[in-house]
Amino acid sequence: MVAVTGAASGVGRLLVQRLAERNGSVAAREVVAIDDEFSDLDGVTWRIADVCDPGLVSRLDGIDVLVHTADDRSLDTKPAKRRQHNVRAAQTVLTAAAASGVPRVILVTGTMVYGAAPDNPVPLPEDAPRVSDNSAGLTGDFAEIEALVERARRAHPSLSVTVVRPAPLVGPGLDTLLSRHFSAPRLLTVKGHEQRWQFCHVDDLAGALELCALHGVEGADGVVTVASEGSLSQEEVEEIAGMKSFEVTANLAFGAIRRLHQARITPAAEGELKHLVYPCVVDCRTLREAGWKPRYGNGEVLTALLEYRSGKPALVGRELGAKEVTITAAGAAGAAAAAIGTAAAIRHLRRRGRG
Repeated sequence: MVAVTGAASGVGRLLVQRLAERNGSVAAREVVAIDDEFSDLDGVTWRIADVCDPGLVSRLDGIDVLVHTADDRSLDTKPAKRRQHNVRAAQTVLTAAAASGVPRVILVTGTMVYGAAPDNPVPLPEDAPRVSDNSAGLTGDFAEIEALVERARRAHPSLSVTVVRPAPLVGPGLDTLLSRHFSAPRLLTVKGHEQRWQFCHVDDLAGALELCALHGVEGADGVVTVASEGSLSQEEVEEIAGMKSFEVTANLAFGAIRRLHQARITPAAEGELKHLVYPCVVDCRTLREAGWKPRYGNGEVLTALLEYRSGKPALVGRELGAKEVTITAAGAAGAAAAAIGTAAAIRHLRRRGRG
């Protein structure tokens, strides 16, 4: 039996739907959907559970493969609360699986763990080292989850754990740093460096998880990457998006983001901003050799991202007010971005002082 946490929504729901369509086959005789609420999915067995509650162990009887998708990637969740949920959920899933005798667990993190850097090879191999990141951003969440996986493998040798790392995700209803980046008046670039873009559609992630769950696909060190093939240049992205870019120096971009993030004005951490201006392109070798192909190309995913945008203007992850949009659309974009950040910081500090 294959069980999926977070089955009521998002990638978990897509995966359960795919598995349910195959229900009755030798590979997936039964699909178990785990969430803290029911959903309108047929052909599955529901087991209600909180993935952060150790009582999850009682809901895993007879499970052969447990796919964990019940994480929080929302920009609206406070970073400390999000980190607490994501790490505790992963730890509970791993511990409960080992205690109940589940042979295999699949966790989802992201290619952000490789880090984005101007000198990254394109593409990066799956076994490239992770960066050390303990920031409040999602990269820090993923790094801590993967550290948990390494400890779980040592503590529970009989438990096989596969880590699936998708490229930046695109799908209906996903409000991410990536989607907000393409909701900006212009695209931020760093002087002297060329960006390469790679995306992952949620449908392709669900397909990859299905293959890993049913056929035990696993790369070196238990890592599998998921993304559209190849990458797009900055010029190609601007042409598809119908957008222009503005260029700033690295010191200005990262220095401003560091201060704004520390003041809790923008959800973007410095390490996360790097993924919007420096390349982090992966080679999905394990899946490709297993016969998997992405349904969507990078251009198609970008087109979908533009359709899925909320319509609210944003800059480096921070949604803008009407006056800020007017300022940014006028004059020198780099100076406008700095002015917006400074003005926002001043307003924040004044409000805090009055409080």
